[in-house]
Amino acid sequence: MTDTIDTPATAATASHDHDELYIGGRWQAPHSTARLEVRSPATGDHVGSAPDGDARDVDAAVGAARAAFESGVWSRTAPAERAAVLRRAADLIEERISSIAALVSGEMGASEGDIATLQQLPGTGVLRAYADAIENEIAWVEHRTGLFGTTRVEREPVGVVGAITAWNVPLFLACNKLGPSLAAGCSVVLKPAPETPLSAFVVAEIFAEAGLPEGVLSVVTGGVETGKALVDHPGVDKITFTGSTRAGKQIGAACGEQLKSCQLELGGKSAAIVLDDAKVDEIAGMLAFYGLFNTGQACVAQTRILIPRSRHDEIVAAVAAAAEAMAPGLVLGPIITEKQRDKIEDYVRLGKEAGATAVVEGGRPEGMDSGYYLAPTVFADVTNDMRIAQEEIFGPVLSIIDYDTVDEAVDIANDSEYGLAGAIYTADVEKGIEIAGRIRTGTLGINWYAIDPGSPFGGYKNSGVGRENGREGVESYLETKSIILPMGYEPTA
Repeated sequence: MTDTIDTPATAATASHDHDELYIGGRWQAPHSTARLEVRSPATGDHVGSAPDGDARDVDAAVGAARAAFESGVWSRTAPAERAAVLRRAADLIEERISSIAALVSGEMGASEGDIATLQQLPGTGVLRAYADAIENEIAWVEHRTGLFGTTRVEREPVGVVGAITAWNVPLFLACNKLGPSLAAGCSVVLKPAPETPLSAFVVAEIFAEAGLPEGVLSVVTGGVETGKALVDHPGVDKITFTGSTRAGKQIGAACGEQLKSCQLELGGKSAAIVLDDAKVDEIAGMLAFYGLFNTGQACVAQTRILIPRSRHDEIVAAVAAAAEAMAPGLVLGPIITEKQRDKIEDYVRLGKEAGATAVVEGGRPEGMDSGYYLAPTVFADVTNDMRIAQEEIFGPVLSIIDYDTVDEAVDIANDSEYGLAGAIYTADVEKGIEIAGRIRTGTLGINWYAIDPGSPFGGYKNSGVGRENGREGVESYLETKSIILPMGYEPTA
């Protein structure tokens, strides 16, 4: 292992080229000789490298996780002990955010400030929320009285978890996979995205320093085949995956064939509904931000903006101005790869061909040839049957869709294969809550949007299966066991 980030002071001199994998809390030479090279999408410069693990590497990590789980070194500790480790890990991430953010920025291109706001803050937030949940919200043991007397109901960890993450917010996703699985008492094999493998090693080391016992956590870097080996491994009890809907369907099918538990946080095409009483000058910036933050590379991006036809010109002009102010390199980071940038440009072309009007036409900014940058594109005159309104673009492209009645707006919002996020902008909060109840999506905001660490997050339809965050996030990593007690027996505890 040639990369250890301990303090901000070491970041400038640290090398990010890893020759080893993190197997069961120890650095080990991989079986695979293949490599992943990480280049900055902002500059094209070499950031680091890591092994491209194979099935033998996955097997070693799963074996270490299984041995640790069966030993009880973590799985049978008290919830308060596990909570203390999660809180300490959160503290360490906060203490070292300068060096961690520099590394993540190199991997995926976002600014260090955005990483602190959009990844570290929610990442440490979920770790602490999971710690609170296992101490205060989950009934680990309860007794129920039924037809045959008393039953003792226990909750115990599901076992070995295979966690597979996406590249768009790698620090947050690592926290939001490790947090609930470790809080539940599981052992974990983490497979980060091949575009952003380096920060996962740093997070693993932080958990070890925070007190996580050896063997409980492994990080196996690699691509599609590495992930497939993890999903297919018979020693893995549960798969949790964040990524594309296409990949999620394949993983779900594989888990179904094995009768293996799986949790899927997938894509979105979320709608922001602007009601006719909204104050446009107050919300235009938010409409642009929630569709374009992280350069549109966010599953919860609200890229469909539904507006009253009677206020079309006013709202389109305001959103266009707000989007134009989100300049590449200053506000927006690069697209993750050249291939993804080409795909986004294809969608812009498709939008024009379908008859949408590009009121802001982004494209590649002048003088920024070293990175994969795109300025925002804002389409008006979009109909919901257009591909730019139905398909997840995962880039800085907004579609503004007119409606005549609130019922029509609800129908348009629901006319999607996805159901992950959304927002309603109105001066009447109670009206917004009533409309929110009619939208088939897992999370919504009234006059803004956020993912709260203590509240359940997840999607309807093709946006996924299961929930993360809060008590519900931990419960998805637990099995429930019923112990039927003798008739007449009265438990003392």
